[in-house]
Amino acid sequence: MSEILLAPMAAVWLIGAWLRIYRQARYYQIEEYLSRRYLRWVLGERSRSLPARPIAAWILGLAIGSLLAEAPDSIVPQIVAIFAALVAVFPPRQRETKQAFAATARMKRLLAGAWLASVLGFAAAFAGFDTIPLGEIDFLLVFAFSAIGLIHFLAAPLWLVAGNWILQPVESALRRRYLRSAADTLDQIKPKIIGITGSYGKTTTKTFLRDILSVRFSAYATPKSYNTLMGISLAINRDLADDYRSEYFICEMGAYVEGEIDQICQLTPPDIAIVTEVGPQHLERFGSLDNIRRAKYEIVKNTPADGVAVLNWDNPYVRAMTEAGHPKTILTVSRELTEEGAQGQGITWIASDVKATLGGLSFTAAHTSSGERAHISTKVVGEHNVTNLLLCIAVAYHEGIPLRDIAGRIRSLQPAESRLVVKQTASGITIINDAYSANPKGVVSALNVLGLHQKGARLLITPGMIELGDLQEAENQKLGLLAAQHATDIILVGKSQTQPIVDAIESTSFDRSRLRVVETLQESVDWYQHNLKAGDTVLFLNDLPDTY
Repeated sequence: MSEILLAPMAAVWLIGAWLRIYRQARYYQIEEYLSRRYLRWVLGERSRSLPARPIAAWILGLAIGSLLAEAPDSIVPQIVAIFAALVAVFPPRQRETKQAFAATARMKRLLAGAWLASVLGFAAAFAGFDTIPLGEIDFLLVFAFSAIGLIHFLAAPLWLVAGNWILQPVESALRRRYLRSAADTLDQIKPKIIGITGSYGKTTTKTFLRDILSVRFSAYATPKSYNTLMGISLAINRDLADDYRSEYFICEMGAYVEGEIDQICQLTPPDIAIVTEVGPQHLERFGSLDNIRRAKYEIVKNTPADGVAVLNWDNPYVRAMTEAGHPKTILTVSRELTEEGAQGQGITWIASDVKATLGGLSFTAAHTSSGERAHISTKVVGEHNVTNLLLCIAVAYHEGIPLRDIAGRIRSLQPAESRLVVKQTASGITIINDAYSANPKGVVSALNVLGLHQKGARLLITPGMIELGDLQEAENQKLGLLAAQHATDIILVGKSQTQPIVDAIESTSFDRSRLRVVETLQESVDWYQHNLKAGDTVLFLNDLPDTY
């Protein structure tokens, strides 16, 4: 048998591996270039690590090739194997994406390293083939050749990890330089740093606080959800390097494991630390609520003794952070206690007379030690935002802004992007966009807002809640029970993770004909665009990331 067709077969598998590496790179980027997290995602489903079509095409190609191998020197097995390889490596149709691939400088370096690693691995695997005598074992040679090609193709995630490992010294050097530049910028500007963390509510509280402080000060907040060490340093280097006006730097600090907030605090040591909530968000990664509490407490621990901690007393895990007595100044807020109860507990700020309407929120904010109070009203919806606003009031008041000015600024606040944003379409349909994420507390507020719309149909579109670990099934069942109370129509996106919601809904008197389960968000959008009319309302609750 001639070797002339072995090279094209190798080329098909190699190019296919490169395409698979490129498509997998977006998920590696979503997992923040962390190999362990990325590999855990890859191994989470068989279809990711061992996709069916390439394996089936390879097996079918070998079976057909073996049947058509009429003579030892026949080239038919090779031709069939090449066609099988083409079918195996042909990229599947791209499903709808939510986070676009970003061709950053780091990603370009990673792709170059991954492709280099794959070429070296491919070359090493085929190095000995030119020494194998041809003849009677030709079919075995085709089998081995194509098997190595398939393995190489399936190993694309490992080539990404290998490429990242090859570039580690380069990335570490660039990382150190980038962090040093950000630290130098902060040293020159010397803003007062306000750090915000919590399982949820971080971005909303950050946005509110920036706008409230801007009444009197120049305040800069990290954009969108830039809450990792490198994301924060990017914001500093990009937005603050040539702007020395910022008196306050409001820094959102996120974490998936203990120690991450510690690292962020080395770059941005907080003068004021805010903790919004401790809950089961990302419980799957942390392992326990107590681990989450310890991770979030790192922001308080890194606040100097003469700094300020502003804590949500209503959350028991956050309340426990007051027990250490660090720092000396601890401000606490509550929307659950009465004024008398708050004074007995030493609470700094409370909210009373809370009212939630279609027009927004209103409540009375009272400073318990001085007795000063103000009527707060805002177009922002969602009762959980009362706590977020109280945290902002506590900080702004402590920094010297009069309560009447704070109340005046709150009246014009706007919600953060995709966090209970209410808009009306040209056709008269009200859209409640709470698609950024969903958590057990926020779900209650969002569904209550949906329930306030008493005219017309009330449609809920949701894929449910994710990354809640052992609590996920129970919390999604609660979501289903609440949805049955507040919605007239429900569309669930994705069959597997929404089954607990379906089970809960079916245990109620909700009309089963008004419950639909679809596979993609676009299907739900198409349905509401064809079936809803003026006066109807639709709530988009959560949006699964591309890794789901």
